[in-house]
Amino acid sequence: MEEKEGIKTNEYLRGIVLNLPEGPGIYQYLNSEGTIIYVGKAKNLKRRVSSYFNKDQHSAKTRILVSKIADIRYIVVNTEEDALLLENNLIKKYKPRYNVLLKDDKSYPSICVSNEYFPRVFKTRNIVRNGSTYYGPYSHVPSMHAVLDLIKKLYPLRTCRLALTPENIREGKFNVCLEYHIKNCKGPCIGLQSHEEYMQNIAEVKEILRGNTQTICTALLKEMQDLAAELRFEEAQKLKEKFELIENYRSKSEVVSSILHNIDVFSIETDENAAYINYLHITNGCINQAFTFEYKKRLNETKEELLELGIIEMRERYKSLSKEIIIPFELDMEMNGVVFTIPQRGDKKHLLELSILNVKQYKVDRLKQAEKLNPEQRTTRILKEIQEQLHMDRLPMHIECFDNSNIQGSDAVAACVVFKKGKPSKNDYRKYIIKTVVGPDDYASMQEVVRRRYTRIIEEQGELPDLILTDGGKGQMEVVRQVIEDELKLTIPIAGLAKNNRHRTSEVLYGFPPMIVGIKQGTPLFHLLENIQDEVHRFAITFHRDKRSKSQVASALDQIKGIGEKRKTALLKKFKSVNRIKQATVEEIAEVVGMAAAQSIKESL
Repeated sequence: MEEKEGIKTNEYLRGIVLNLPEGPGIYQYLNSEGTIIYVGKAKNLKRRVSSYFNKDQHSAKTRILVSKIADIRYIVVNTEEDALLLENNLIKKYKPRYNVLLKDDKSYPSICVSNEYFPRVFKTRNIVRNGSTYYGPYSHVPSMHAVLDLIKKLYPLRTCRLALTPENIREGKFNVCLEYHIKNCKGPCIGLQSHEEYMQNIAEVKEILRGNTQTICTALLKEMQDLAAELRFEEAQKLKEKFELIENYRSKSEVVSSILHNIDVFSIETDENAAYINYLHITNGCINQAFTFEYKKRLNETKEELLELGIIEMRERYKSLSKEIIIPFELDMEMNGVVFTIPQRGDKKHLLELSILNVKQYKVDRLKQAEKLNPEQRTTRILKEIQEQLHMDRLPMHIECFDNSNIQGSDAVAACVVFKKGKPSKNDYRKYIIKTVVGPDDYASMQEVVRRRYTRIIEEQGELPDLILTDGGKGQMEVVRQVIEDELKLTIPIAGLAKNNRHRTSEVLYGFPPMIVGIKQGTPLFHLLENIQDEVHRFAITFHRDKRSKSQVASALDQIKGIGEKRKTALLKKFKSVNRIKQATVEEIAEVVGMAAAQSIKESL
């Protein structure tokens, strides 16, 4: 029994791993009791998580961790920096068993703003209760260094440990050091920087360490504009450089880019049978709870109804008491003491976008898992997309596509390929030699082939297609319509596949007059149409090439007196080509067809 459960778990985990996105994010491993036992970050979620399940996993500790995994959750983010900061926060919140997390938080480095007349800003692992202010601890040193580097570039603060009291400075006890000469310090030790200016810098540093960079950016922008208005451009330029540094830092760490506190964020995606809802909980500007779940639809519930259910469910499950809930659209819902926000810009909008990113990814993953179990489901979905895009009455289970091929009108041929249930049905492919058209006339050739194809199907009571595709634009569509509707009185939807100057499918045309249908390139639907066009082109070109080469060989040998089909076959079998027959001696040719015929061939060629 346990072995069967283990196999089921492995299949379940394998399904999750196969469908993980290849982008930055956080992954969480849960045990059979639903407890988070490990949190990790990754530049590429799929590659990183897959590595845990490789057979050549040598570490005994890792093998133990993998044996305990019963479920995998993940959160996608925009940048690697976001993943770093989010991992830091989740590790501190959950203290997972298999993460490197020491019992005493003091073991992690913090940033200290010292309680001195001219405060210092430095990293430390030793918390001393002497009135200094500490920020952290940081479970990941790189994120702490990123903040310290920003502060160092923005503010020329002292790094020395001198006792810079007003008395000592007045008495001239100190001399400036190298930091002053390389412009990393303004020399408060000898009175070159006022206490007021220095403390203003420290106040701004504290705001950055709290995550409140927006306020500083706003203040810097205003001061910069004021200086520019007073024509003090050099000072304004220095402030602009500071402003850009902070903005750059904010863009790389938007997970903690504000002082948003105790906020819930919800977003929703739906399909025919299910709704997917993402929930984020924000504390002190950080995500410390993230979860996406699925509702099976019962009675065609609206997005609004489903999201309202999800909000109640998640707040109850995670005991959230947030006074603000960020949502993507308006709800007819009231909760005592709670404000609902639909953000249009700023940090709250970023959080909503992050939630939407996660719920969309979850929906795609669930779809992929279902389609792996039932491959026909994917085909049906793509065909349904075609039906919706072209406003067809039924699914295009049977699609036929036509293409012509000729060189200046010679050896004109055409081809028809058939796709059934989104797959090529090669037994139903047909080749056509153009009989009634003289010269290079693609439109007339297309009409001849379409007329022959569907006249025969009607006579033999065969299966008509649900959709006809033409390998060309509006002109091709119109000549096909004339045959199908005007002559044969059939009602079959017709679409055109136009190509760009690089001979790649670029747009889909539908309707009369034809209109461009907006199908996004790179989607499975676009790939299917592109494959049909490539297939009919390949089939037509191959047939044309075969016919052309046969006609070239035939015209060279068939005009020679005394050379019938048997002798021609024997000659080609021996010499492989007409060119080699030309180069052969009369004696060599005579070995195959006799001396009289050999002399005749030599004279003719």
